[in-house]
Amino acid sequence: MQDRLKDEMKQAMRSREKVRLATIRLMQAAIKQKQVDERIVLDDPQVIAVLDKMLKQRRESIRQYRDAGREELAEVEETEILIIQEFLPQALSEAEIGDMIKSAIAESSASSIKDMGKVMGILKPAMQGRADMAMVSVKIKAMLAT
Repeated sequence: MQDRLKDEMKQAMRSREKVRLATIRLMQAAIKQKQVDERIVLDDPQVIAVLDKMLKQRRESIRQYRDAGREELAEVEETEILIIQEFLPQALSEAEIGDMIKSAIAESSASSIKDMGKVMGILKPAMQGRADMAMVSVKIKAMLAT
């Protein structure tokens, strides 16, 4: 994953894609920061977790920018999201997410909202970087509430 980031950065430099280059550098900086902080070399699942966190931050920024009427800043964040998503695994469809939630609820024998942590514990590793976990959380609550 990190090698792919380096290759894509070189390609963005050659083609003079400033926004793409800046976003890839942000991704590399976040990965490097995590490696330095924890004194480890990140493997692909850990890199995906870092990129997923970046997506979550950008979604929150978009919400705040739109609330403040700063559409131009929200658009910049949306562009960054699209670039980051290129490096994440294929996103899950709504049907796949629903099926995974149902099987996790059955596997954990969850029966109420109190059991939500068990269900999230099963789903998070499988869905990391492939689905918006905030949206998944809402769906789990809806299924457990019925």
